[in-house]
Amino acid sequence: MNNDQTQREWWVQGWLDLLNSYRFKKRLERARDYARQGNVLSFEFQGPKVVAEVRGREQPKYDVSLWLDPFSDEQWDYVIETLSQQAIFSAKLLAGEMPQNIQDVFTANGLSLFPFSLSEVRSHCSCPDKAVPCKHIGAVYYVLGDRFEEDPFVLFQLRGRSKEDILSALRQMRSAAGEASDSETSPIPQPPPPPSYPLQINQFWQYNEPLESSLVVIAPPGSETVLDVLGSIPPTSDAENRSKGQDTQVVMQYLDGIYKNVSQQAVLSAMNVEGS
Repeated sequence: MNNDQTQREWWVQGWLDLLNSYRFKKRLERARDYARQGNVLSFEFQGPKVVAEVRGREQPKYDVSLWLDPFSDEQWDYVIETLSQQAIFSAKLLAGEMPQNIQDVFTANGLSLFPFSLSEVRSHCSCPDKAVPCKHIGAVYYVLGDRFEEDPFVLFQLRGRSKEDILSALRQMRSAAGEASDSETSPIPQPPPPPSYPLQINQFWQYNEPLESSLVVIAPPGSETVLDVLGSIPPTSDAENRSKGQDTQVVMQYLDGIYKNVSQQAVLSAMNVEGS
Protein backbone atom coordinates (compact mmCIF):
# COMPACT_ATOMS: atom_id res chain seq x y z
CA MET A 1 0.00 0.00 0.00
CA ASN A 2 1.22 3.49 -0.81
CA ASN A 3 2.84 5.09 2.24
CA ASP A 4 2.35 8.64 0.94
CA GLN A 5 -0.79 9.77 2.75
CA THR A 6 -1.36 12.61 0.31
CA GLN A 7 -2.07 10.02 -2.39
CA ARG A 8 -4.57 7.98 -0.41
CA GLU A 9 -8.29 8.17 -0.94
CA TRP A 10 -10.44 8.79 2.10
CA TRP A 11 -11.74 5.23 2.30
CA VAL A 12 -8.18 3.82 2.17
CA GLN A 13 -7.08 6.20 4.90
CA GLY A 14 -10.15 5.23 6.92
CA TRP A 15 -9.10 1.56 6.81
CA LEU A 16 -5.54 2.42 7.82
CA ASP A 17 -6.82 4.55 10.70
CA LEU A 18 -8.81 1.55 11.83
CA LEU A 19 -5.67 -0.61 11.82
CA ASN A 20 -3.63 2.06 13.58
CA SER A 21 -6.21 2.23 16.35
CA TYR A 22 -5.38 -1.34 17.36
CA ARG A 23 -3.56 -1.31 20.69
CA PHE A 24 -1.04 -4.05 19.87
CA LYS A 25 0.76 -2.00 17.24
CA LYS A 26 3.95 -4.13 17.14
CA ARG A 27 1.94 -7.16 16.10
CA LEU A 28 0.39 -5.33 13.17
CA GLU A 29 3.75 -3.85 12.17
CA ARG A 30 5.15 -7.37 11.84
CA ALA A 31 2.06 -8.37 9.88
CA ARG A 32 2.52 -5.41 7.53
CA ASP A 33 6.15 -6.40 6.86
CA TYR A 34 5.04 -9.98 6.34
CA ALA A 35 2.55 -8.86 3.69
CA ARG A 36 5.18 -6.65 1.99
CA GLN A 37 7.44 -9.66 1.65
CA GLY A 38 4.85 -11.35 -0.56
CA ASN A 39 3.67 -13.97 1.92
CA VAL A 40 0.00 -13.60 1.02
CA LEU A 41 -0.15 -16.25 -1.69
CA SER A 42 -3.77 -15.79 -2.82
CA PHE A 43 -6.61 -13.38 -2.13
CA GLU A 44 -10.19 -13.47 -3.39
CA PHE A 45 -13.78 -12.70 -2.49
CA GLN A 46 -16.31 -15.44 -1.96
CA GLY A 47 -19.47 -13.43 -1.63
CA PRO A 48 -18.93 -10.90 1.16
CA LYS A 49 -16.07 -12.93 2.67
CA VAL A 50 -12.35 -12.57 1.91
CA VAL A 51 -10.55 -15.88 1.53
CA ALA A 52 -6.74 -15.94 1.40
CA GLU A 53 -3.78 -18.29 1.63
CA VAL A 54 -0.75 -17.07 3.60
CA ARG A 55 2.68 -18.69 3.74
CA GLY A 56 3.38 -20.34 7.08
CA ARG A 57 6.39 -21.42 9.06
CA GLU A 58 5.30 -24.86 10.22
CA GLN A 59 3.17 -25.55 7.15
CA PRO A 60 3.48 -24.39 3.54
CA LYS A 61 0.39 -22.20 3.89
CA TYR A 62 -2.48 -21.30 6.19
CA ASP A 63 -6.07 -20.54 5.29
CA VAL A 64 -7.31 -17.11 6.35
CA SER A 65 -10.81 -15.65 6.07
CA LEU A 66 -12.09 -12.14 6.87
CA TRP A 67 -15.61 -10.77 6.87
CA LEU A 68 -17.87 -8.06 8.24
CA ASP A 69 -21.46 -8.44 9.35
CA PRO A 70 -23.36 -7.92 6.06
CA PHE A 71 -26.40 -5.70 5.81
CA SER A 72 -29.76 -7.36 5.26
CA ASP A 73 -31.58 -7.08 1.93
CA GLU A 74 -34.05 -4.70 3.53
CA GLN A 75 -31.26 -2.47 4.84
CA TRP A 76 -29.60 -2.41 1.42
CA ASP A 77 -32.91 -1.52 -0.22
CA TYR A 78 -33.20 1.54 2.04
CA VAL A 79 -29.61 2.57 1.34
CA ILE A 80 -29.91 2.23 -2.44
CA GLU A 81 -33.22 4.10 -2.45
CA THR A 82 -31.58 6.95 -0.54
CA LEU A 83 -28.63 6.94 -2.94
CA SER A 84 -30.94 7.07 -5.97
CA GLN A 85 -32.66 10.18 -4.59
CA GLN A 86 -29.35 12.09 -4.51
CA ALA A 87 -28.24 12.92 -8.05
CA ILE A 88 -24.61 13.57 -7.04
CA PHE A 89 -24.31 10.18 -5.33
CA SER A 90 -25.86 8.31 -8.25
CA ALA A 91 -23.74 10.14 -10.82
CA LYS A 92 -20.47 9.45 -9.01
CA LEU A 93 -21.23 5.81 -8.26
CA LEU A 94 -22.35 5.14 -11.84
CA ALA A 95 -19.06 6.73 -12.96
CA GLY A 96 -17.13 4.34 -10.70
CA GLU A 97 -16.29 6.98 -8.08
CA MET A 98 -16.87 6.87 -4.33
CA PRO A 99 -18.71 10.01 -3.10
CA GLN A 100 -16.90 11.85 -0.34
CA ASN A 101 -19.76 11.85 2.16
CA ILE A 102 -21.44 8.58 1.24
CA GLN A 103 -21.13 7.44 4.85
CA ASP A 104 -23.86 9.97 5.67
CA VAL A 105 -26.31 7.90 3.62
CA PHE A 106 -25.58 4.81 5.70
CA THR A 107 -25.72 6.79 8.94
CA ALA A 108 -29.13 8.20 7.94
CA ASN A 109 -30.33 4.61 7.68
CA GLY A 110 -28.87 3.62 11.06
CA LEU A 111 -25.87 1.82 9.54
CA SER A 112 -22.11 2.23 9.40
CA LEU A 113 -20.18 1.44 6.25
CA PHE A 114 -16.88 1.27 8.12
CA PRO A 115 -16.53 -0.86 11.23
CA PHE A 116 -16.06 1.20 14.39
CA SER A 117 -13.21 -0.97 15.64
CA LEU A 118 -11.01 -3.81 14.47
CA SER A 119 -12.93 -6.18 16.72
CA GLU A 120 -15.87 -5.88 14.30
CA VAL A 121 -13.75 -7.43 11.55
CA ARG A 122 -14.41 -11.14 11.86
CA SER A 123 -11.45 -13.39 11.08
CA HIS A 124 -10.19 -16.94 11.18
CA CYS A 125 -6.79 -18.53 10.53
CA SER A 126 -5.84 -22.20 10.43
CA CYS A 127 -2.47 -21.55 12.13
CA PRO A 128 -1.91 -22.70 15.74
CA ASP A 129 -1.43 -19.13 17.03
CA LYS A 130 -4.26 -18.30 19.43
CA ALA A 131 -3.73 -14.53 19.20
CA VAL A 132 -6.27 -12.62 17.13
CA PRO A 133 -5.25 -11.15 14.85
CA CYS A 134 -2.29 -13.41 14.22
CA LYS A 135 0.49 -12.46 11.81
CA HIS A 136 -1.29 -14.13 8.91
CA ILE A 137 -4.61 -12.38 9.53
CA GLY A 138 -2.80 -9.07 9.94
CA ALA A 139 -1.05 -9.56 6.60
CA VAL A 140 -4.43 -10.02 4.92
CA TYR A 141 -5.60 -6.77 6.56
CA TYR A 142 -2.98 -4.84 4.63
CA VAL A 143 -3.61 -6.64 1.35
CA LEU A 144 -7.29 -5.77 1.80
CA GLY A 145 -6.24 -2.13 2.21
CA ASP A 146 -4.52 -2.38 -1.19
CA ARG A 147 -7.76 -3.66 -2.68
CA PHE A 148 -9.59 -0.67 -1.19
CA GLU A 149 -7.18 1.57 -3.05
CA GLU A 150 -7.81 -0.24 -6.32
CA ASP A 151 -11.59 -0.49 -6.01
CA PRO A 152 -13.65 1.45 -3.44
CA PHE A 153 -16.60 -0.88 -4.06
CA VAL A 154 -14.78 -3.52 -2.01
CA LEU A 155 -16.34 -1.76 0.98
CA PHE A 156 -19.79 -2.60 -0.34
CA GLN A 157 -18.74 -6.15 -1.12
CA LEU A 158 -17.81 -6.69 2.52
CA ARG A 159 -21.28 -5.51 3.51
CA GLY A 160 -23.02 -7.97 1.22
CA ARG A 161 -23.57 -6.23 -2.15
CA SER A 162 -21.31 -6.34 -5.19
CA LYS A 163 -20.54 -3.36 -7.38
CA GLU A 164 -22.67 -4.81 -10.19
CA ASP A 165 -25.65 -5.35 -7.86
CA ILE A 166 -25.55 -1.76 -6.59
CA LEU A 167 -25.12 -0.09 -9.98
CA SER A 168 -27.87 -2.23 -11.52
CA ALA A 169 -30.28 -1.33 -8.71
CA LEU A 170 -29.43 2.36 -9.03
CA ARG A 171 -30.07 2.34 -12.77
CA GLN A 172 -33.41 0.63 -12.32
CA MET A 173 -34.55 3.05 -9.62
CA ARG A 174 -33.51 6.15 -11.54
CA SER A 175 -35.10 4.81 -14.72
CA ALA A 176 -38.35 4.10 -12.87
CA ALA A 177 -38.25 7.57 -11.31
CA GLY A 178 -37.73 9.15 -14.75
CA GLU A 179 -40.67 7.24 -16.24
CA ALA A 180 -42.91 8.24 -13.34
CA SER A 181 -41.91 11.88 -13.77
CA ASP A 182 -42.66 11.77 -17.50
CA SER A 183 -46.10 10.26 -16.92
CA GLU A 184 -46.94 12.97 -14.40
CA THR A 185 -45.78 15.89 -16.54
CA SER A 186 -46.94 14.70 -19.97
CA PRO A 187 -50.76 14.71 -20.25
CA ILE A 188 -52.34 11.93 -22.25
CA PRO A 189 -53.47 13.40 -25.57
CA GLN A 190 -57.26 13.50 -25.91
CA PRO A 191 -59.09 13.04 -29.23
CA PRO A 192 -60.79 16.16 -30.60
CA PRO A 193 -64.49 16.47 -29.71
CA PRO A 194 -66.94 15.52 -32.46
CA PRO A 195 -68.61 18.44 -34.34
CA SER A 196 -71.88 19.64 -32.85
CA TYR A 197 -73.52 19.59 -36.28
CA PRO A 198 -73.25 17.13 -39.18
CA LEU A 199 -70.67 18.15 -41.77
CA GLN A 200 -72.12 18.25 -45.33
CA ILE A 201 -69.53 18.72 -48.06
CA ASN A 202 -72.06 19.75 -50.74
CA GLN A 203 -73.16 22.74 -48.60
CA PHE A 204 -69.68 23.82 -47.54
CA TRP A 205 -69.83 27.18 -49.33
CA GLN A 206 -73.43 27.97 -48.30
CA TYR A 207 -74.54 29.87 -45.23
CA ASN A 208 -78.27 30.21 -44.65
CA GLU A 209 -78.31 31.44 -41.08
CA PRO A 210 -78.88 35.15 -40.22
CA LEU A 211 -75.83 37.08 -39.05
CA GLU A 212 -75.59 38.37 -35.52
CA SER A 213 -76.75 41.98 -35.69
CA SER A 214 -74.18 43.13 -33.17
CA LEU A 215 -71.42 41.92 -35.51
CA VAL A 216 -72.72 43.79 -38.59
CA VAL A 217 -70.98 47.08 -39.31
CA ILE A 218 -72.28 49.14 -42.23
CA ALA A 219 -69.67 51.57 -43.47
CA PRO A 220 -70.86 54.70 -45.27
CA PRO A 221 -70.51 54.45 -49.05
CA GLY A 222 -67.45 56.05 -50.48
CA SER A 223 -68.96 56.89 -53.89
CA GLU A 224 -71.45 59.60 -54.88
CA THR A 225 -75.04 59.27 -53.75
CA VAL A 226 -78.23 60.27 -55.57
CA LEU A 227 -78.34 63.53 -53.61
CA ASP A 228 -74.85 64.41 -54.80
CA VAL A 229 -75.91 63.85 -58.41
CA LEU A 230 -79.15 65.89 -58.15
CA GLY A 231 -77.49 68.82 -56.48
CA SER A 232 -79.40 71.43 -54.47
CA ILE A 233 -83.11 70.81 -53.90
CA PRO A 234 -85.19 72.65 -54.94
CA PRO A 235 -83.30 73.89 -58.06
CA THR A 236 -82.93 77.65 -58.05
CA SER A 237 -81.05 80.30 -59.89
CA ASP A 238 -77.74 81.45 -58.58
CA ALA A 239 -79.21 84.67 -57.18
CA GLU A 240 -81.97 82.88 -55.35
CA ASN A 241 -79.57 80.24 -54.16
CA ARG A 242 -77.35 82.86 -52.63
CA SER A 243 -80.27 84.45 -50.77
CA LYS A 244 -81.80 81.18 -49.65
CA GLY A 245 -78.58 79.17 -49.19
CA GLN A 246 -79.15 78.49 -45.55
CA ASP A 247 -82.61 76.97 -46.11
CA THR A 248 -81.25 74.75 -48.89
CA GLN A 249 -78.43 73.46 -46.68
CA VAL A 250 -80.88 72.46 -43.93
CA VAL A 251 -83.04 70.56 -46.41
CA MET A 252 -80.03 68.74 -47.88
CA GLN A 253 -78.78 67.64 -44.42
CA TYR A 254 -82.26 66.33 -43.60
CA LEU A 255 -82.49 64.35 -46.84
CA ASP A 256 -78.96 63.01 -46.38
CA GLY A 257 -79.93 61.59 -42.96
CA ILE A 258 -83.02 59.93 -44.42
CA TYR A 259 -80.95 58.43 -47.25
CA LYS A 260 -78.40 56.91 -44.89
CA ASN A 261 -81.10 55.45 -42.63
CA VAL A 262 -82.94 53.91 -45.61
CA SER A 263 -79.67 52.43 -46.88
CA GLN A 264 -78.93 50.86 -43.49
CA GLN A 265 -82.40 49.33 -43.23
CA ALA A 266 -82.11 47.96 -46.76
CA VAL A 267 -78.86 46.18 -45.95
CA LEU A 268 -80.30 44.68 -42.75
CA SER A 269 -83.34 43.47 -44.58
CA ALA A 270 -81.18 41.88 -47.25
CA MET A 271 -79.37 39.86 -44.58
CA ASN A 272 -82.62 38.79 -42.89
CA VAL A 273 -81.80 40.84 -39.80
CA GLU A 274 -84.57 42.81 -38.17
CA GLY A 275 -83.48 46.38 -37.74
CA SER A 276 -83.65 47.97 -34.36
